[in-house]
Amino acid sequence: MITQSVTIKNPLGLHARPAKNFVQIASQYKSNVTFAKDSKSFNAKSILMVMSAGAKCGQSIELSCDGPDEQQALTALVEAIDSGLGE
Repeated sequence: MITQSVTIKNPLGLHARPAKNFVQIASQYKSNVTFAKDSKSFNAKSILMVMSAGAKCGQSIELSCDGPDEQQALTALVEAIDSGLGE
């Protein structure tokens, strides 16, 4: 398992459109992908879980990937978040 902290860059946080992009990227990988915010863990492959996290601009989340392609999954998600998830 590997983890990395990343800060949400989107001005409106992980609302519907960036959350959809986040889930689509996470779902491309076989590894289990989760993230933690405020001591709660969320499944990164579930749009409902991602949106229910309520991650806002400037907040830090801890991404965790565990599986055969964990490094690729983590790298792709960190790059996507850093680039604004398509916004």
